[in-house]
Amino acid sequence: MSPPLNQIQTLPTPPASADVVVIGGGIIGVFTAYYLAKRGVSVALVEKGRIGAEQSSRNWGWCRRQNRDARELPMASKSLDLWEQFAAESGEDTGFRRCGLLFLSNDETELTGWASWRDFAKTSGVTSHMLSSREAAERGQATGRAWKGGVFSPSDGTADPAKAAPAVAAALIKLGGSVHQNCAARGIETEGGRVSGVITEAGVIRTRTVVMAGGAWASSFCRQLGIRFPQASIRQSILSVSPVAHRLPDALVMSGVSATRRNDGRYALAISGRARVDVTGQFLRFAPQFVPMFAKRWRSLLPGGLQGIRGGHETLARWRLDAPTPMERVRILDPRPCSTTIKETHRRAVELLPQLHEARITHAWAGFVDSTPDGVPGIGEVPGMPGFILAAGFSGHGFGIGPGAGHLIADLATGAEPIVDPTPFRPGRFSGTAWGKVADF
Repeated sequence: MSPPLNQIQTLPTPPASADVVVIGGGIIGVFTAYYLAKRGVSVALVEKGRIGAEQSSRNWGWCRRQNRDARELPMASKSLDLWEQFAAESGEDTGFRRCGLLFLSNDETELTGWASWRDFAKTSGVTSHMLSSREAAERGQATGRAWKGGVFSPSDGTADPAKAAPAVAAALIKLGGSVHQNCAARGIETEGGRVSGVITEAGVIRTRTVVMAGGAWASSFCRQLGIRFPQASIRQSILSVSPVAHRLPDALVMSGVSATRRNDGRYALAISGRARVDVTGQFLRFAPQFVPMFAKRWRSLLPGGLQGIRGGHETLARWRLDAPTPMERVRILDPRPCSTTIKETHRRAVELLPQLHEARITHAWAGFVDSTPDGVPGIGEVPGMPGFILAAGFSGHGFGIGPGAGHLIADLATGAEPIVDPTPFRPGRFSGTAWGKVADF
């Protein structure tokens, strides 16, 4: 079952040319196109399925700085301000609100780690409150349990995954941007080694700059261009339940389960880090580079099945540019949720939050989270292909930092002063065995 998602109307036929073409209508793609259009840049966004229909509508909806990797923290800080700024200047509703995020724990090691992060974050002007046992019990009174401690980040918040990407796309259209759903990008044309056009199923769009924001599809698309981008996808399952009479914390994480309140009163429930690994050709190809990450998370990453192969997003095959591609055969990645995980998530949620006992499950869904070996996205022009800007591998963090990432990508595409230092995200860091021309198999 797909999660709830607002729909928008878009144009069926793309333009003959554009200054920039953005491939992918998730939160990264729409914010990139929005910030380009704000600068008067002619931009066309092409999406093989529906705006926001894949991971951008299948995540928790958290927009946080708390516990961010140091490399992403500046972008996360900018993004919180940009979420608010977008609503004010566009009039569109993404559901964003600074409700604060609450973490509770009985694990001393975890609490020590949070305290260390708080001390580090102070140097970047981030306010994060460590909670005593008494304070944690007060803030987490809905659980009816004692806690050793916790952390509360008051300036963090959530946005609504059902609303966000469609709202940004609607604002983009108001600015004169061109948005096209059910229009897959099949490949890239070049002249003299530089991008000269995007081949779509509806024809060629002439352009000198392309942004690849294709999420879980990015690596296989890059492969068609002879570019080796190490990316692996894991399948996470989430459910939502109906509103309850007693309001729970807006955004809460415990070791057993997380709960996030949506604007309509429903709660999205998930087990943090729990996912299935569906073995595919691409997974096996890049597995050696992901060994450290998988080893660290072996308790929460479980063997999957054939859904990754059926999705087609991690194919090693080369596709033709004059015939339907895997992206046209599977317009929207809508994998089945793991029934075992859904049952366990609901059981834990009811146990830790008794108020949910009478709530009914309204939706259950899964999504593929695209990751890089170091858990940080690749953002920037790909070495050896001028005009081709990668924006992928957000490793489950893309929704919250979407505005900042989109702004940065627009900066890079137009030569403007970057909103944050792009160095930590440069695609060239995957050099050597990670980047370069692909050997024939």
